[in-house]
Amino acid sequence: MEFRDAMRRAYSYNVQLLVQIGNIGIQVVWHILHLLVSVFYVVLGITYVAESYLISSGLWKKYRAFNSGKVRYLAIVVESEEAYQTSKIIKLLLWLESIGVKHICLYDTEGVMKKSREVILEKLNNVTEFEKASEHDKLLSQNCMTLEFASFSDGKEAVAKAASFLFRKYMTSTALNGNQEEKMFTEAQMADALKTIGCNGPEPDLLLVYGPARCHLGFPAWRIRYTEILHMGPLKFMRYGSLIKTIYKFTMVRQNFGK
Repeated sequence: MEFRDAMRRAYSYNVQLLVQIGNIGIQVVWHILHLLVSVFYVVLGITYVAESYLISSGLWKKYRAFNSGKVRYLAIVVESEEAYQTSKIIKLLLWLESIGVKHICLYDTEGVMKKSREVILEKLNNVTEFEKASEHDKLLSQNCMTLEFASFSDGKEAVAKAASFLFRKYMTSTALNGNQEEKMFTEAQMADALKTIGCNGPEPDLLLVYGPARCHLGFPAWRIRYTEILHMGPLKFMRYGSLIKTIYKFTMVRQNFGK
């Protein structure tokens, strides 16, 4: 009996020892993998910073000159909490002006940048609000930047006005004619309604998203049917070189269909 008890204790001890060794081994492998991933992202971050510096300093030749005119209208979508960083927004606009982008829409869900429009406009030269600019300024001027300020409420209001317009135009006439069949509205009819009430707005060629979310954050869907959407990361980490690279890559893409 004593021999069997000793064997059982030895077996139990060996099993516990193996379990402990296995746990230690798993922890070591986990820490090694975590270290490798951390090192990878550190190297990647250093690479991005170095690349941005080379581009912004003009040392990378291919980024020195490109046709920024291909970006006829640019949308900047900023997460609402980051939109309070007005100095960053102004700096971004100055960068875009130096690159040669003339027509820009600033959008955030809660309309933070719209409330700060006076501060933003004061810090920029030769800038006109999109709503106040003439058609000549919007489409042809190369000396004046036009800015549009938009928010989620603008889109909701536009949809409500368009729906009201369609109801008055089609449903009322249907009732008068005695036709009670259900009316199905097409995309073209909705687009015409938005255009009629003056809420269609230009379609951006490129939309840049600043913030943690990788989506357009409620930017009017009818204005981005053919828009290229790119996520730029948090606004506080924005870089001039990354902005140039993004716009350069867009201008180098051959568009076989669209507008």
